[in-house]
Amino acid sequence: MSMSQKVPEERPTLYIAVPCYNEEEVLPETVSRLSDVLSDLIKKQRIAPTSAMLLIDDGSKDQTWPMIKGFFETHPTVRGLKLARNAGHQNALYAGLMHAKEQADIVISIDADLQDDLNAIEKMVAKYHEGYEVVYGVRESRMTDTFFKRSTAQGFYTMMKKMGANIVFNHADFRLMSKRVLEELSSYQERNLFLRGIVPMIGFKSAEVYYSRSERFAGESKYPLKKMLAFAFDGITSLSVTPIRYVTGIGLVMFAISLIVGIYSIVHHFMGYAVAGWTSLIMSIWLIGGIQLMCLGLIGEYIGKIYKETKQRPKYHVESVLDDKANESRNSIKVLDKREGSKPANLDKIELDLINQRISHLRLK
Repeated sequence: MSMSQKVPEERPTLYIAVPCYNEEEVLPETVSRLSDVLSDLIKKQRIAPTSAMLLIDDGSKDQTWPMIKGFFETHPTVRGLKLARNAGHQNALYAGLMHAKEQADIVISIDADLQDDLNAIEKMVAKYHEGYEVVYGVRESRMTDTFFKRSTAQGFYTMMKKMGANIVFNHADFRLMSKRVLEELSSYQERNLFLRGIVPMIGFKSAEVYYSRSERFAGESKYPLKKMLAFAFDGITSLSVTPIRYVTGIGLVMFAISLIVGIYSIVHHFMGYAVAGWTSLIMSIWLIGGIQLMCLGLIGEYIGKIYKETKQRPKYHVESVLDDKANESRNSIKVLDKREGSKPANLDKIELDLINQRISHLRLK
C-alpha cells in the first residue's frame, strides 16, 4: 500500500503550533479559522480526531493567556502552553514544537497574525501522506510587502545562500514536520535558535507548498525594523562563520582604497589644496579606527554567542500547560511513581518505555 493511500486507522494526529505575543486582537479570529481547518481535515479523514491547535503564550502583557484559557474551556481543539517570561519568537516556537512532538504525529508551525494562507495546511498534510516528512510553506511573491522590506528580505536570503547556509528561499516558520524530524530537532542544543536555518540541516524527505501571503488581520506587527535586522544578523552569525572570514577581505579592500586616497591626497598636497599633515592624519585615524572597531564588533558577536552557549541555560521555562492528553500522561506517571516508589526525574529511556507499557496495560484493564 502506498503512503498516499493510508487507511483511517493510520490517520496522523496533527498539532498546529501557534506562538502568541500580545495577540489579543487577532486571537479570536485565529482560533475560529484554525478550528474550521481542523474540523474540515478530520471530516475528510486526513487527520485523527485527537488533532488540535497549541497556542503558546510567549510572556504576553495583554489578555492573550486569559483568552487562551477561555478557548481551552470552550473549544475542544484548543490547547495552551504558557511560558514564564518572554523568551522570544524562536524559543517560544521551539517550546511549542517540543511539547507537541510528545502528543502528535505531525506538527505545523504558523504565526498567529493570519498572514499565512490556512488553505496551505491541507496541502501540507497531503504531502505528508505522500511520504514527505518536512513540508515548507513558501511565498509565491512579496507584492504585499513594502519596497524596502521586499528588497531587504531578498538581499537577506541571497546573502545567507552565499554564506553557505542551506535555507529555503522565501520561507519563514510556516512548515510541517513529522514526529521523527522533531525528535532529531530536539538534539540541536544551541541557545541561539534560527529554526528556518536549522530544519533544512536535519534532512529527511522534504517538499514545498506555495501560497500567497496576506496582510495582517489585526493588531500590530511584532517585528519592527529594529527587530527584523537583529533577527537577520542573529541568523547569519548563528549559521555561518563566513562573516569573520570577510574581515580579512574587508581589510584588503580598505587597504587598497587607502592607497588610492593616499595618492589623491599627495597630489592635492603638492597642488596646494590641503593643510600640511591634516589629510594623512585624519585619513589614517578614521580609516584604521573604523576598520578595527568593525572587526572587533563582529568578533565580539561570535564570542558573545560562545559565552551564551557555554552557560547552557534553558531556552525557556514553562509556567502552565493546558492539554488534557499531556496532563493525563503526567498523572499516570505520578500514580505509578507512588505505587512503585520510582523516581521519574532520574529514569532513563528504558525505564520510561516500561512505564508507558504499564500505563497502556492499566488503561486496558
